[in-house]
Amino acid sequence: MPNVASRPLSGAQWTISAAGHEAVVVEVGGGLRSYRHDGTDYLDGYEPDELCPGGAGQVLAPWPNRIRDGQYAFGGQSLQLTLTEPTRSNALHGLVNWVRWHLIAQDDDAVTVGYDLPAQPGYPWPLRLRTRYAVGADGLCVEHEATNVGAEPCPFGYSMHPYLRLPGVAVDDLALRVPAELRVLVDGRLLPIGAAPVAGTDFDYTRPRRIGDAVLDMAFGDVLRDADGGSSVTLAAPDDAAAVHVWADREFGWWQVFTGDTLQGERHRRSVAVEPMTCPPDAFRSGKDVITLEPGDTWRGVWGIRPGG
Repeated sequence: MPNVASRPLSGAQWTISAAGHEAVVVEVGGGLRSYRHDGTDYLDGYEPDELCPGGAGQVLAPWPNRIRDGQYAFGGQSLQLTLTEPTRSNALHGLVNWVRWHLIAQDDDAVTVGYDLPAQPGYPWPLRLRTRYAVGADGLCVEHEATNVGAEPCPFGYSMHPYLRLPGVAVDDLALRVPAELRVLVDGRLLPIGAAPVAGTDFDYTRPRRIGDAVLDMAFGDVLRDADGGSSVTLAAPDDAAAVHVWADREFGWWQVFTGDTLQGERHRRSVAVEPMTCPPDAFRSGKDVITLEPGDTWRGVWGIRPGG
């Protein structure tokens, strides 16, 4: 028998580093497995030979979050997706988080990976996906693009699923800031049933608020944008002793925050997923902020992680 070298469950590992920042990108899902600065891990990642837990660091495309019953209509077609969250009868987090992405370019401080999504039942449009990860003095920057390489318009949405933490600080003790004035109300399947203003409620994180015992798996909208059109979510330690920021450009009008309460074992409520989203949950059904890519069109969005005050 030939001697076949063992391969990590997450596939090839591409490490980039600069200015004290280091990140590891993986072949399976084209996602982010780890990110640290000066030896401090800000990403709650996973081991090379560990099955990616809870969507950690995965690319969520061509839709983020959930689609009710996996059913939607677009361009006169009624479509049915595979139910990848069968316990809730939902299609969850897109089609590319378990496929093998390929290396396009790599430097010491940056790596670009890609995946060509074929047309398939439930999503009959081919896409060319590319993601560039780079590190530098300002932290981690992730540039994503999606091109419709088919002959018909297609619906598109995007997010990523990083879990953030501050070493030695419990989730309960983190101060969370989310610059958004609206939260999505959900049913028992975590699907939207309405929306409500956050002002005057326990879900108003427009100013830093201790998470405490709040259980969050929530989408926030009506984003309060910075001068450049972007926005950022912050997790800070008590007394602002340390902080980490997740920022996103103007393409992202929604934030999902998840305190990890449904994760099992040692990952239970150990870190906070902060997900920049282009559209809310169930957007393929509601049409809310869904991007329509015409044939040949390319969507581009940028987000990143920045440690510090």
